[in-house]
Amino acid sequence: MDRGTPQGPFPATAEARAAWLRQAGGLERAIQAGLLSEPVTLPLAEAVLLGLMRQGIAKFLAVFGHGSTAMGEALRAYEEAGLVRCWHFRNEVEMAHAGTALRWIYGEPSAVLTSIGPGALQAMAGSLAAASNGVGIYHIYGDETTHGEGYNMQQVPKPVQGLLGQITALMGQSYTLHSTGALRDALRRGASVVFHPWKPGPFYLNMPINVQPADTTVRLDALAVAPVHTPQVPAGKASFMDAATLIAGAARVAIKAGGGSRGFSAQVRRLAELAGAVVVESPGSTGVLPDAHPQNMHVGGSKGSISGNHAMEEADLLVVIGSRAVCQSDCSGIGWPNVTHVININADPVDVQHYNRTTALAGDAGAVLDLLCEALATQTGAHPGKAAWLAECLEKKRQWQAFKQRQYAAAAPVDPVWQKPVLTQPQAIKIAADFCKRTQAIKLFDAGDVQANGFQIVEDDMPGETYTETGASYMGFAVSALLAGAIADKGRYSVAFTGDGSFMMNPQVLIDAVEHGVHATVLLFDNRRMAAISSLQEAQYGRVYRTSDSVAVDYVAMAASVSGIKALFGGTSRESLTQALEQARAHHGLSLIHVPVYYGDDPTGGMGVYGRWNVGNWCDDVQKIYERTAI
Repeated sequence: MDRGTPQGPFPATAEARAAWLRQAGGLERAIQAGLLSEPVTLPLAEAVLLGLMRQGIAKFLAVFGHGSTAMGEALRAYEEAGLVRCWHFRNEVEMAHAGTALRWIYGEPSAVLTSIGPGALQAMAGSLAAASNGVGIYHIYGDETTHGEGYNMQQVPKPVQGLLGQITALMGQSYTLHSTGALRDALRRGASVVFHPWKPGPFYLNMPINVQPADTTVRLDALAVAPVHTPQVPAGKASFMDAATLIAGAARVAIKAGGGSRGFSAQVRRLAELAGAVVVESPGSTGVLPDAHPQNMHVGGSKGSISGNHAMEEADLLVVIGSRAVCQSDCSGIGWPNVTHVININADPVDVQHYNRTTALAGDAGAVLDLLCEALATQTGAHPGKAAWLAECLEKKRQWQAFKQRQYAAAAPVDPVWQKPVLTQPQAIKIAADFCKRTQAIKLFDAGDVQANGFQIVEDDMPGETYTETGASYMGFAVSALLAGAIADKGRYSVAFTGDGSFMMNPQVLIDAVEHGVHATVLLFDNRRMAAISSLQEAQYGRVYRTSDSVAVDYVAMAASVSGIKALFGGTSRESLTQALEQARAHHGLSLIHVPVYYGDDPTGGMGVYGRWNVGNWCDDVQKIYERTAI
């Protein structure tokens, strides 16, 4: 940016104002220099843009329509001045996922921008991934005009005031800019959600079409900045000493590492080793303890693993770190049948009290873990059964590892659809996961059978090696998330592990990836069905119903039809798939690898199920067990 003091007052046009700010070194430098301490008058759309810039948001993802032209014009002027960047997309769900991944993987906040009606509702549907995984992002939607002149095209066609605001308020925090004077309050509330210290999420800013170009008068230095929060911990030491005494006195301690533990690997490891505890991971926390660590029991829950679910079944004391106790992770509330007490570490005052018989340590997980470890280090006379517990769980881990190796080494079964031997999904995922580890590529897992097998297979040594969107389990998230690598300041090569069903939810990524210069691979496992649901139907009712199709698709030809895509067939062997992965990695753009995979009765075709889940005809049994649970 240019440096210096702009000449004259704040100019009268958007282009001139953007150039003026560029000369000042940017908005924040102009404010710090005292150049914007007086009220200025400008269109609300531009003022919103400046307010978001004040919070450090300079990246915008957009699908423009008639409900967002004023915002588009403001963005045009400021992007031409080099103050912001805007990327356009072909689908609002895809765009919402890309923005979510940008914040989740790379830590960069952004705003997604759509029109009125279908565009807004599609983006809001995609925002479920951000809401479920605690990812802060702005969603800015066009809205019906405030004059009430009659139905606006694409508004919700019902004669009730403020319907879009009501809808978005059900998903999260929402604000409708019905008045230009409400800008400061809207942005302050938005910052409190997008930058929330422990439970961020999407903030929905609804902008009536006629209000966007209307003038507003505001002091730009009075607009909210992104808040900075100091980590909080319980007052006093008594609760930490109580928790430490419980841990020291228990024989069979298990730590459930939820998504909130991802940033605190060192503290989780120290606690586990001090406590003589095993760690059970969630699908979203793999790597919080290195995979080979003898106290890492891998994932546990409704899908789970031999070792992770054994720890859940047999533990007598549970330490929960940053977990919402989601049904799949917690076996629908019956995953800890022998636990008599819970120590829960969570910044959220509601989630921290999820279980009965809880010692609640409400606060920042890192700060709380440091203090708990200090208290635990002073304990003497640890329970003599801890060593036997660790040995027992380690044996279960060895059984799990041996089982995995048998699945990987099994002969390729003959698939009834492909009419020839093909790789099983566990085999293909393992080959690709090992390749990603060797090349330091990020693994992104789409919903369905690929995701379920994936979190059982990956062997991460630190958080951030794998992202699996299990919060909403949104089909198409992984392939859309690849786009974040091209938007981020320092994007990394990534591989989206996706099924044929998930890929077809957002196939426009092929076009947008080329447009925006993505370097990544779509690894498409094709079994011509929704295998996760087919297998669930079969397990529950002995029949598969409407979860497969008879339509053959040449995905290699589809991808090759898009200029710039490298389309490859992964073949039916370890060697052919590895070769395809290497070729894709060498291509400076997006690649797609099509891999036919097995679905059928052969037990080598999946990684197994080890827990319980309150769905289908299992509900009655699960609920009867829940009635007898103590925690």
